[in-house]
Amino acid sequence: MPKFLFIGSAFALFAVIIGAFGAHGLEKIITDEKMLMRFNTGVDYQFYHAFAILVIALLLKQTHSRILTSAAIVFSMGILLFSGSLYSYVLTANLYFAMITPIGGLLFVLGWLLLLIYAFTAHK
Repeated sequence: MPKFLFIGSAFALFAVIIGAFGAHGLEKIITDEKMLMRFNTGVDYQFYHAFAILVIALLLKQTHSRILTSAAIVFSMGILLFSGSLYSYVLTANLYFAMITPIGGLLFVLGWLLLLIYAFTAHK
């Protein structure tokens, strides 16, 4: 089983489920617009990076690349830390979770940088 196809699909599946919870359940519990926007940001970024992992899975079918593999791993960690911390912050209002979010953001930047490096070196 291609692991990144599985991981990307799982992250996308959970983004749909979490997004539906945010749209239909959370809005009845949390009335603060900023908190709801934070939750939606977590869902959006989870989707974007789930799709990036799926693209990497397709690229890995053509070539075995440590850079691509590293990018998929870093994107996965970014989803867990960025989106996960936003979900946790909104649901608990514990500011400590919000302090983790920038680490996830840096992981996203690193993942895109790795993908950019792969793009520059793939033609060789």
